[in-house]
Amino acid sequence: MIMVKQFTLKINGQDFTVDTPPETPLLYVLRNDLMFNGPKFGCGLGECGACSVLVDGKVARTCVLPVGRVLGRQVTTLEGLANGEKLDPVQEAFVYEQAAQCGYCLNGMIMTTKALLMRNPAPSEAEIKQALKFNLCRCGTHVEIIKAVMRAAENSAAISKQGDIE
Repeated sequence: MIMVKQFTLKINGQDFTVDTPPETPLLYVLRNDLMFNGPKFGCGLGECGACSVLVDGKVARTCVLPVGRVLGRQVTTLEGLANGEKLDPVQEAFVYEQAAQCGYCLNGMIMTTKALLMRNPAPSEAEIKQALKFNLCRCGTHVEIIKAVMRAAENSAAISKQGDIE
């Protein structure tokens, strides 16, 4: 017998209540119950990165992450990066560099980039490639993706400096 429980999840700063078994993959809850379309179903094995979100600021693969494991934690989806109509610097950089072709990998690349820049605001190209190496891109926009991450780092640094007192 499947045990359905009621869970309150904190996603993009808001509380959502869902009724589901605790072992249900978070991806299914995000997409099917809560209508967040940023995370994509890719491989279903946690290997491609298409389903990535941030959980307490760290990248997590939602296709293999049970909903019961994110209770009391902050989940951020692609939709939660923007501030209203204002895109996050990572999102802006990906748009500017035209770093998407088919869109399959885009969610994972952006979420992984966001997590990278949160822990290392000025990564080298080698560090960027290392961080992204577990995100599968099928259509070959690797060069544009690397440029987008470098631009996002520059944009984030510029935004931080704007807040500095001279």
